[in-house]
Amino acid sequence: MRLAVILPAAGLGTRMSRTATTTAAPETSGTSRKQFMLLEGAPILEHTVRKFAASPMVTDIVVAVREEDIVWTDEMLQPEVRGLLGTLTVVEGGNTRQESVEKAFASLDPAIDLVAVHDAVRPFVELETIRLVVEEARATGAAIVGIVPLDTVKQVSGAQAGGAKVRGTISRERLVLAQTPQVFRRDILGRAFEAAKRDNFAGTDESSLVERLDEVEISVVLGSERNIKITRPGDMDLARLFSEQEKARR
Repeated sequence: MRLAVILPAAGLGTRMSRTATTTAAPETSGTSRKQFMLLEGAPILEHTVRKFAASPMVTDIVVAVREEDIVWTDEMLQPEVRGLLGTLTVVEGGNTRQESVEKAFASLDPAIDLVAVHDAVRPFVELETIRLVVEEARATGAAIVGIVPLDTVKQVSGAQAGGAKVRGTISRERLVLAQTPQVFRRDILGRAFEAAKRDNFAGTDESSLVERLDEVEISVVLGSERNIKITRPGDMDLARLFSEQEKARR
């Protein structure tokens, strides 16, 4: 079985920094775009790649970045994947996550069996989580990682930024917060992209695309609260704590 991991990393990180622009140059300080922000002296993207390179289930890694970042990102990441059964490839991404993943998907070797998509800024995914979600997808065709929300969830109307009115309480028993990796049989994800393009549908993650295929049922594997997505400046404090804990365990 060949498993390819796609890491979309072409975003501008506008929630992390208001100064990021479409003309951002290759970064050495790691301060503007979240995937390149420095954590323990290395870009967050590099930490994420290390996790998947360490998994014996992963054979190929494809990273999608902006065109101007391809060369230096490839040079940065290649030393991290020595010993990987397959290859690491850096390709040009798109203006949205969906476009980036689709472009990376189009570059895959036809021999790939399963495709995992993972947020480039989730560097604390555990190897056991990767193993479990891949095994589930291999058995069922589609599986994602998710956690049960701890807070009470309210349905509201009106502007959520202020003035919203509560319209009900949603039972947490039937809710999960989606994480990544999200893993699919190659043909299933391919059909999901084709259907989305045909219908001009934009999803928030790959699961939302696959959900539209009536014959496919997606399994959920329990994730971890440590599998955070570094999105806002405050997330870096927690990331540094988790990084120190991982270093201490090693």
